[in-house]
Amino acid sequence: MVKLSLFCAAFLASSVAAFAPVSIPSRPAVGKLNAASAPEVDNIGNNVAVKNLLSKVESTRLLSKVAEAGLLSKAQESGISLTKLEPLLKLAAENKDVMILLEAAAPEALPILPKVVDLAPAALPLLAQAIKISPGTLQGAAAASIAAAGAAVYLIPDDSVLQVAGQTVLGATLGLVVPAASLVGSTVLSKIKA
Repeated sequence: MVKLSLFCAAFLASSVAAFAPVSIPSRPAVGKLNAASAPEVDNIGNNVAVKNLLSKVESTRLLSKVAEAGLLSKAQESGISLTKLEPLLKLAAENKDVMILLEAAAPEALPILPKVVDLAPAALPLLAQAIKISPGTLQGAAAASIAAAGAAVYLIPDDSVLQVAGQTVLGATLGLVVPAASLVGSTVLSKIKA
């Protein structure tokens, strides 16, 4: 009986401890110090991060490289033109939720954009080829990717933790990420090319 009461007391103490506040050691606010030292706007009121990004685009001659790659003419040949993008922009402007998401994501996206500008010249030939892909091909790629994910999960044995981790990574990548990107891409391309 004593053992049962000790067990019950330990059980109650552990369940009560689960709801007790945990003291978290305070960390120095490094992010706040860095944010305070770097101004967000210049003396005219321009966002400094956007201004630096546009300067980088200008210095790398990104738009000239887009023109040299013939990206816009290839897009027009495949049925994509700037006038066909207008309905998508109007739809985004009318849908306030999209604008709220864009505004909320802007501060986090700004540090990533200089890396995109650095990688863009190398990606232009790939993008020029990707524009020529039909929406049906992208939908087929989504279906094939889901089938490949199923095959990977079925064919890779469950003998070790590493193999189960491989199944998980392949299943998530081929079964979720690639099909989602393919279906979003096919939807966007079908709306633009329509």
